[in-house]
Amino acid sequence: MEDKRNIQIIEWEHLDKKKFYVFGVAMTMMIRVSVYPFTLIRTRLQVQKGKSLYHGTFDAFIKILRADGVTGLYRGFLVNTFTLISGQCYVTTYELTRKFVADYSQSNTVKSLVAGGSASLVAQSITVPIDVVSQHLMMQRKGEKMGRFQVRGNPEGQGVVAFGQTKDIIRQILRADGLRGFYRGYVASLLTYIPNSAVWWPFYHFYAGIVFPWIPEQLSYLCPKECPHIVFQAISGPLAAATASILTNPMDVIRTRVQVEGKNSIILTFRQLMAEEGPWGLMKGLSARIISATPSTIVIVVGYESLKKLSLRPELVDSRHW
Repeated sequence: MEDKRNIQIIEWEHLDKKKFYVFGVAMTMMIRVSVYPFTLIRTRLQVQKGKSLYHGTFDAFIKILRADGVTGLYRGFLVNTFTLISGQCYVTTYELTRKFVADYSQSNTVKSLVAGGSASLVAQSITVPIDVVSQHLMMQRKGEKMGRFQVRGNPEGQGVVAFGQTKDIIRQILRADGLRGFYRGYVASLLTYIPNSAVWWPFYHFYAGIVFPWIPEQLSYLCPKECPHIVFQAISGPLAAATASILTNPMDVIRTRVQVEGKNSIILTFRQLMAEEGPWGLMKGLSARIISATPSTIVIVVGYESLKKLSLRPELVDSRHW
């Protein structure tokens, strides 16, 4: 009899594509709503000079909430939702690349590494312009200016709302930098997210590979044989995310500064950061990144693995276990 603790990876050819995309968009939107405040906080922590405004993740959360309310934690969110397109391109590229690489290598690590990097390359080409605009919107706050651009207020002294702010930021970027301004930091983004994605997937399967073989021998008395696979996948995801975050955070700090402060050189940005804040400056926003990555990765992993199971072709449903 098949041991239900043996987890089988659901590949692209096993999926009902219509279900996969419909469920995928809904799942991605729920995840973005839950983690966006920490994305905003991480961005502000990385851009600020030293600790001029916020002393950490919790301090930033409280100050933003007091100054701008809950809506302050969702500045730029409407624009950021357009990255749903890149999200679907990411998963499609990832799954198709795994299928392609399988013709040349059966190593799951190789398939995950190549597919993760390729998926990030495609997704970032779509995401960067959206990211540039949404990051400038994240920098809008009462009082001191944080980014290069400031949304103009209306005659009553209130900032324009919703897409009015977006249009204002887009006009300012066009006037200052032209169309190239929307791809400011593109190279830095690729140097951040391609390694992050390429590392995350192999580490996800690596941690899963450590957890699963132990079950029959050492953890069987703690874990019933019918223990859901999803529990162990949910453990592996955050471990992989934390590992990838630590390895790629220095480039993420540089990427954010290049995009928000309008810098043109990754090397000069790195030198300036080192001169002003030393090596620890490269770890700015790491706690916020891990805090946001941990719950979001659990949701992503549980959601993505559940999505694939729900999207299985009817004839394969009984061959996969939860």
